[in-house]
Amino acid sequence: MPELVFLKLGGSLITEKAERETARPGVLKRVAHEIAKALVAEPGLRLVLGHGSGSYGHFAAERYGIHRGHPADWWGYAETAAAAARLDRLVVDACLEAGVPAVALQPSASARSCDGLLTEWVTWPVGELLERRLVPVVYGDVALDATQGCSIISTEQLFAYLAHHAVPQRILLAGEVDGVYTADPHRDPRARPVERLTPSSWREAERQLVGACGVDVTGGMRSKVRQMLALVREVPGLRVSIFTGLEPGRVEAALLGQPGGTTLEADAADAGGN
Repeated sequence: MPELVFLKLGGSLITEKAERETARPGVLKRVAHEIAKALVAEPGLRLVLGHGSGSYGHFAAERYGIHRGHPADWWGYAETAAAAARLDRLVVDACLEAGVPAVALQPSASARSCDGLLTEWVTWPVGELLERRLVPVVYGDVALDATQGCSIISTEQLFAYLAHHAVPQRILLAGEVDGVYTADPHRDPRARPVERLTPSSWREAERQLVGACGVDVTGGMRSKVRQMLALVREVPGLRVSIFTGLEPGRVEAALLGQPGGTTLEADAADAGGN
């Protein structure tokens, strides 16, 4: 039976986030091949691929303050959009070389936000591409904003918006760290992984969560978890997994139903939807 899955490759996974416009070509190539293998192994799998902008879009956005809106220099908007698109080209090319029929969809061409929140986005091309067994590729990008001029829209925002038009069974978020931890695992040896989060259990876990390293103008792990927990309450049966894509085989395993890391799902009382 066909299954729709959204997969995000985090900016921290596919780029060196502390080094301006520095991709990880080896990781990109490996992950693209893992996606290709999963699509062959599971013919019923339908995939929407997304990725963060990492050290491409985030450095340009930070330099010009695009994420804060009301830019003094709109050149920065154009530069940020171009930087994000450059990384997207690398992702799509890696997928095509691996045999994944990836098609780039530039979010800023049709997205609009208000106070930094995505309010409009033309999504019908995603559905048309999926019907033709192609893989739409979206990414963190700039958007014109009704109140603050411009903003940054994250892949999580795009996924959350799209989930109400093309309903996924699963959302997979592949990054550097293997899920959510009680502290920063890069700095604290006492950090423990959190296997499962619900909206109610998140209230306690959030107090302990430490922000990610590097420049991230989309809010980091806290923002990611908040957005996805809100979504699992809105979309009945949806499960979200946060896991590492640095370990070979993990992306393929996740696509085939074994993600590991941290699973986000609704509380029992919300499982039937609102």
